[in-house]
Amino acid sequence: MTDLSSITSSATAFVANQTAQIGKAASDAKNSFAAALTRVETTVGLKPKAGFTAGPTYEATTLTGQTKAAITNTVNAAKSVFNIK
Repeated sequence: MTDLSSITSSATAFVANQTAQIGKAASDAKNSFAAALTRVETTVGLKPKAGFTAGPTYEATTLTGQTKAAITNTVNAAKSVFNIK
């Protein structure tokens, strides 16, 4: 006859190990998602890359600011070609 306490102990250890692994996987997924979200926010311009929250330095580091600058440069070049002030 098999000792019931060793089976119970093994089952408990197995369940505890699986629970710990699930907890670690959930934590890793949360951290990975948070890092990806931060990168997207910084790229799009919702969050500053380096301490600046407004002004030319902040805009120069965001996708929105770079797009705005490109459009402004294009408009200014067109005005220059057609001598519009």
